[in-house]
Amino acid sequence: MEKLVFAPVKDAANALVEQTPTRPALTTKAAGLIASHSRKFFDNRFVYAVISQRARGLSIGVNMNPDKFCNFDCVYCEVDRRERPRDRHVDVDVMSQELRQMLWLAHTDKIRELPGYQSVPDELLRLKEVALSGDGEPTLCPNFTDVVESVIHVRAQGGFPFFKLVLITNATGLHLDQVRRGLRLFTSQDEIWAKLDAGTNDCLEVINRPKTSPLNCPRVTLGQVMENILAVGQQRPVVIQSLFPLMNSEGPSPEEIEQYVGRLRELKQAGAQISLVQVYSAHRQSARGNCGHLSLKSLSQIARRVREVTGLKAEVF
Repeated sequence: MEKLVFAPVKDAANALVEQTPTRPALTTKAAGLIASHSRKFFDNRFVYAVISQRARGLSIGVNMNPDKFCNFDCVYCEVDRRERPRDRHVDVDVMSQELRQMLWLAHTDKIRELPGYQSVPDELLRLKEVALSGDGEPTLCPNFTDVVESVIHVRAQGGFPFFKLVLITNATGLHLDQVRRGLRLFTSQDEIWAKLDAGTNDCLEVINRPKTSPLNCPRVTLGQVMENILAVGQQRPVVIQSLFPLMNSEGPSPEEIEQYVGRLRELKQAGAQISLVQVYSAHRQSARGNCGHLSLKSLSQIARRVREVTGLKAEVF
């Protein structure tokens, strides 16, 4: 494999944050709280709450992978897979009950009474989404369709204001039949956030570290990720989520960024509808010690390059 070259970056304290007219800056206090806020289950088994950086507010999450199964082993992942999981699959009935309770807490402002939420600013306690995410790759959840149907049933009952549903995925399972069935239930207001962290397969191997499938399926490649994003993007708009970590005090090289931007351009030219490119970095402690946060200045330069080359909307988070 060709050795990946990373270029040194400057201290984030000297970085310049590039804002767009559609995304006003958060206060320093709010931005700091988002960066440090972790997921909290509050004794739930499957449903958690988090102040989400990319949602820019309260996100209620459904942990689609309580078994912590993922076909990536990303260098920036914060999930500790050494701990024995309590559950091996999502119990849909329990999940639905927990979701209703968490929605009630959010919409009655009772969530402020929970530990860690007493001092959260009002602007961050507005519910932005219900996310299908969690401790692994959600599209590999064995009962993916059942979970989606249950969440949408909770929404359709009308006990709470309409909430947006967001699938946060590494895109490797978007081609699976049960995932396609579940996604057919999404409305035009729901979203798919698909991961694209690399512009080359070598970089994907270093950053996302795909695992060998226990089902003897081929090892995940960048080509498969691109193919799945394109197939979904030709049917409905997708959000691209791209995390650029600081590895061993070095950031991605200009050559790798150009390759990454080229992959976005290829997707757009092939007909993928990309509504937004989220450019961000590692904000929480990863399970490994060699991964850190890339400077905001460097992230802004990447986003600017995305806009220049592809014409896509790109924002720094």
